[in-house]
Amino acid sequence: MTRHLEASEAGIAEAATLLRQGGLVALPTETVYGLAADATSGTAVASIYAAKERPSFNPLIAHLPDLAAARRQGLFDANALALAKAFWPGPLTLVVATSPGCEVSELARAGLNSVALRVPSHPVARAVLQAAGRPIAAPSANRSGRVSATSAAHVLVDLDGRIDAVLDAGPTQVGVESTIVACLDGAPRLLRPGGVPRAAIEGVIGRALVLAGEAGAAPISPGLLASHYAPAARVRLEAEAPRFGEAWLGFGPEPEGSSKSAASLNLSLTGDLSEAAANLFGHLRRLDAQGVAAIAVASIPMQGLGEAINDRLRRAAAPR
Repeated sequence: MTRHLEASEAGIAEAATLLRQGGLVALPTETVYGLAADATSGTAVASIYAAKERPSFNPLIAHLPDLAAARRQGLFDANALALAKAFWPGPLTLVVATSPGCEVSELARAGLNSVALRVPSHPVARAVLQAAGRPIAAPSANRSGRVSATSAAHVLVDLDGRIDAVLDAGPTQVGVESTIVACLDGAPRLLRPGGVPRAAIEGVIGRALVLAGEAGAAPISPGLLASHYAPAARVRLEAEAPRFGEAWLGFGPEPEGSSKSAASLNLSLTGDLSEAAANLFGHLRRLDAQGVAAIAVASIPMQGLGEAINDRLRRAAAPR
């Protein structure tokens, strides 16, 4: 049975102890809940893959309490350093070359000579990282390919009995995962849109980001599998209204007929992309729990956080 820990001084200390002992703990971050384990231990990292049923070629993000700790694991060029100083702590992951003293296990890096690093801003996550005293791998706390968890209750739906504990600090704030940027051999590349909008990143580096490479290649960062974040129901994107028997995931004013759908939720009636991002995974989970065969999703604009929301929805809708 998975233990439920409160986000108190005692709960944080217990979570850190479990991580040092090689355990699995679901932690709150500002983006989503992460399934945390000691990133320096191949055995602990293997337990993440087992609990999530995750493909081992998909690398994991190593979380650190601050930039100084991150620089002990990876080599930061001028762009990476500028981005880290601008957006850390926060929802940005940087993929950089491993440092000579990198402690993040090969399994967590999927055998690559690069490492994905992030400094989260959530105070509970940072307290656990500080107390653990080592890099912590923490992909989203859900079974691989399923909808990410934005609350402790979501974690337990997928992982109860598979992990040691969940540290409960209430719902997450950003609601979509971190933006991932690779700073390797040349111009920075956007590997995954997320909690930091592309325009903000480009404003710091003073140039356009290069987009991720060809589809089908082995991922060099998390979140790049085509079918990901997927509910059991089929997902139909850019729908004008639900068809008979479909659940409806709306955005903005509701179209005529949406109330007659099998189930209906709205990401943001006012068209607020931040609200939509925060609601995305929770709403998908609630609609999927109705046992519907398909979920029709309203069109979401591509600006700002809309890019990350659409990325997650495309993956949810991809062939399984």
